[in-house]
Amino acid sequence: MKSKNLQQLIELQGMARVLHNVLLQYPSVQLIAYLKEHEVALTWPDLTRSPLNEKGRAQIHRFLEACDLENLDTLKLDYGQLFFGPGEPKAMPWGSVYLGEQQLINDVSTIALMDFYRHHQIEFELSFNQPVDHIALFFAVIDRLLGRIIEAESSQKLVSVLSVLLQQHMFPWSGRCFALAQAHAQTEFYLGFACLAEDFQQALAQELNIVSQPVKLFR
Repeated sequence: MKSKNLQQLIELQGMARVLHNVLLQYPSVQLIAYLKEHEVALTWPDLTRSPLNEKGRAQIHRFLEACDLENLDTLKLDYGQLFFGPGEPKAMPWGSVYLGEQQLINDVSTIALMDFYRHHQIEFELSFNQPVDHIALFFAVIDRLLGRIIEAESSQKLVSVLSVLLQQHMFPWSGRCFALAQAHAQTEFYLGFACLAEDFQQALAQELNIVSQPVKLFR
């Protein structure tokens, strides 16, 4: 990450924080109002300058321009069918579901991730119980590690921790989650953010020179 200047690192950190908040739980009036006020679709960096990035920003811009803050029922229904339930979510947000043959939550890969976090003293303070391999929590850790890298004005050790996290624990399955979200999203909001999440992942992989490891997925 040595080529990134401070401002670029801050931008990446900010994007990770937004993706964390968008994907963690049902949308709130406060979240949507914040995204509208800060014109997130217009200010979001173009990263890889890909059609995926352009599509994502355009979808979110259209949604935020037209959305009614007094009625977010359609948006909440979309979040539920994609990431929460009732019923089986279309884009399961937990890594173990993709990586384990039995497609279970809190499976072997989750335990390996917990060990990784414990070893590197990465902890969570969640307002509700959630497996640590939830896609939104990865963005929270990316946010935190980038913040520490910024404070240290770069740190090879921290960059290595982030690289291992992405290569071994997130990237093997997260692209499939984003693809499913794009395929099944019923609103431009979640379609757009699924596109931007995939683009963000590709940009981070390029910056850290991460080569995806071929892994058999079960979903």
